[in-house]
Amino acid sequence: MGWLIALIVVVVLLVFIVGIYNRLVTLRNQFKNAFAQIDVQLKRRYDLIPNLVETAKGYLKHERETLENVIKARNQCVAAGQAAAANPGDPAAMKGLMGSEALLTGMMSKFFALAEAYPDLKANQNMMQLSEELTSTENRVSFARQSYNDAVMVYNTAREVFPNVMVAGPFGFAAAQLFEVEAPAERQAPKVQFT
Repeated sequence: MGWLIALIVVVVLLVFIVGIYNRLVTLRNQFKNAFAQIDVQLKRRYDLIPNLVETAKGYLKHERETLENVIKARNQCVAAGQAAAANPGDPAAMKGLMGSEALLTGMMSKFFALAEAYPDLKANQNMMQLSEELTSTENRVSFARQSYNDAVMVYNTAREVFPNVMVAGPFGFAAAQLFEVEAPAERQAPKVQFT
């Protein structure tokens, strides 16, 4: 009879551990999916930037360095985004993406500040349309980032509470990194509206 009670306790314990494990897997997959939504919007953003630069080239002939810096920052973001997409939540990959995004945001701000000085460029229909698309994309990135951060918070909380923490560590459920904006100036999307 004692072995039957011990067997029941072991089975209950295993079911409990399997339940915790499955919940952590579900939550990890949810934050990975949430990052995939960010990735889609970032790719859309990265695709718009070369079109903006190409449109502005004719008007900003003497500003070649700024245009090249925008493209360089965009390319760094693409590479950092690919690294983060390969392992969403990885602290190093997410910090790399956040850093490259901060650089790109700064370059885009300079680009649009420069474009303000060229009335013909501001009036260009293609430039206005691309700017509007970029503004829309920036909003989508913000919403996707919020969704990702919410999913990461739920996952990190679930893996840190007792008794889940006893299952999370041995089964390799590492903490996920939030996608945060590092400096207050970066919290604002680049101004892309021409009036």
